[in-house]
Amino acid sequence: MPDLIRIIKKIRPYTIKKGFLYLRHYGLKEFMIRLKERTEPEVVPYGPWYEKHKADDATLRKQAAESKNAPVKISVAVPAYKTDDVFLREMMDSLIHQSYPNWELCIANASPEDERMAATLKEYTDADPRIKVLDLEENIGIAVNTNRAISMATGDYIGLLDHDDILAPDTLYEVAKKIREENSDVIYTDEDKIDREGKEHTQPHLKPDFNIDLLRSNNYITHFFTVRRELLQSVGGFREGFDGAQDHDLIFRCCEKAEVISHVPRILYHWRTHSASTADNPASKFYAYESGKRAIEGNLERSGQKGEVSMLKDYGFFRVKYAIEGEPLVSILIPTKDNTDVLKRCLDSIKKKSTYKNYEIILIENNSTEDETFAFYDSLKDEPGIKVVKWEGAFNFSAINNFGVKYASGDYFMFLNNDIEIITPSWIEELLSNVQRPEVGAVGCKLYYPDHTIQHAGVILGIGGIAGHAFLGMDGNRSGYLHKASIQMDLSAVTAAAVMVRRNVFEEIGGFEEKLTVAFNDIDLCLRIRQKGLLVVYDPFCEMIHYESKTRGAEDTDEKARRFYTEIEYMRSHWIDVLKKGDPYYNPNLTLSKWDYSLRADR
Repeated sequence: MPDLIRIIKKIRPYTIKKGFLYLRHYGLKEFMIRLKERTEPEVVPYGPWYEKHKADDATLRKQAAESKNAPVKISVAVPAYKTDDVFLREMMDSLIHQSYPNWELCIANASPEDERMAATLKEYTDADPRIKVLDLEENIGIAVNTNRAISMATGDYIGLLDHDDILAPDTLYEVAKKIREENSDVIYTDEDKIDREGKEHTQPHLKPDFNIDLLRSNNYITHFFTVRRELLQSVGGFREGFDGAQDHDLIFRCCEKAEVISHVPRILYHWRTHSASTADNPASKFYAYESGKRAIEGNLERSGQKGEVSMLKDYGFFRVKYAIEGEPLVSILIPTKDNTDVLKRCLDSIKKKSTYKNYEIILIENNSTEDETFAFYDSLKDEPGIKVVKWEGAFNFSAINNFGVKYASGDYFMFLNNDIEIITPSWIEELLSNVQRPEVGAVGCKLYYPDHTIQHAGVILGIGGIAGHAFLGMDGNRSGYLHKASIQMDLSAVTAAAVMVRRNVFEEIGGFEEKLTVAFNDIDLCLRIRQKGLLVVYDPFCEMIHYESKTRGAEDTDEKARRFYTEIEYMRSHWIDVLKKGDPYYNPNLTLSKWDYSLRADR
């Protein structure tokens, strides 16, 4: 009953109608999963957290004093059309109250016949010369209207603001600060949503630094987006034909040409929600998702990538299936010791489910003692494409895999634990299509425990001290914070329990670090791949079951504890700068003590 009461309290009048639309779209089971995700209690309540973390009056006064002679001028462009008077005033007030003074507000008014709106705009332009209004003869569309607003701009940078949204009072100060520090071409901030009355703050969107695969999965950048004026002019501004996703298309084109893309990890943009807005009712603008699909396709084409874009069931989220070049040999490397039933299940799932056939399997035997194990190896002798090689040293995951690749013939290495069971028949194609991209060095999978809770949905640096798995233990039917368990994106690391790496990349970085015998060798491998300027991709469309640690056993001896602490110290000493700076694919306002993307309570 308490859960039902909580859900009812969160339902606004127009949400009932929206709920029926979603029910028809998702079906009952998936609708209930999403409803539970949307309405369950927050680990750290956002409203009080926001109040604690927003800039206070003393901070704003200090920012204003620092910015008196700020050289960078920021023009904020707003297309306005039949804007609610309260929303219009709150939008303009949010500029007037900025702690940063060197701005101008450029409003293209597509409804000059609205006398009340015209009177309000005149009131504000008379009071503050930084506010400029251009009356348009007709409402041509948001892309053209916004371009007209941009044409009025005289600033060094142009920020984009919707007519019913508002900026936090320190937004332009933080943007200008980032420009000063990094000489940015493009800057974006974190955001949240506010209700119609502008009082309740909900749904914080705490973003990672620039993430091209995430941007191809969803327009996560959205607001507040600021771009160098010369760059915006060079790409031609907004384009017609992308209504509803015109910002997604523009962001792609700006980011493609930008040398420095900066992210301000603060909630600085407040996106208004009401019954007709995309913010709170994604189903209200289905055409926007068709436009978003074409925006992604345009980015792929300009980037020289071949891929098929499809819309996911969750509105505004997409999947890119990249094309595979040729049919290259993939070498699957599986370290193994005894537990033949575990190994047999793994091999059977590969052989029976894999739709890609050009692979070889290299079993790396590691000090087995059971007669049954060697009898099983003998039974594999006549099977084509499987070879058994023998590692005679002590257990060292890194050394074992480095030894195994000496026997591999493929241009792509698939490192796979022997306690893995394949779910996705096209798993090799999924990983291969990503790792063949020249900018990608490694690709990881979505792994479940046998009870279908999540074992791995990517790795976040800093969780648990060094690194931890995202969404560990979450129900596998759920999609996670802003669907991040279920969409493709770039991450700092993925687990080596199931990871594909290009051979030339693996060899260039020297393989696994053999000083890391058990723990963190996959994190170290991925960080060295990232150090080479290559991406590490998390692909949730490649799914497997991981029967974790059935071979190696628990960390339950003094020797294993000492080894573990030695490996922690190795990571801290070798990657101290990365760990101190924080994971660029995470957000500093999110917790490092849990795996669920909840708010960080200690900040």
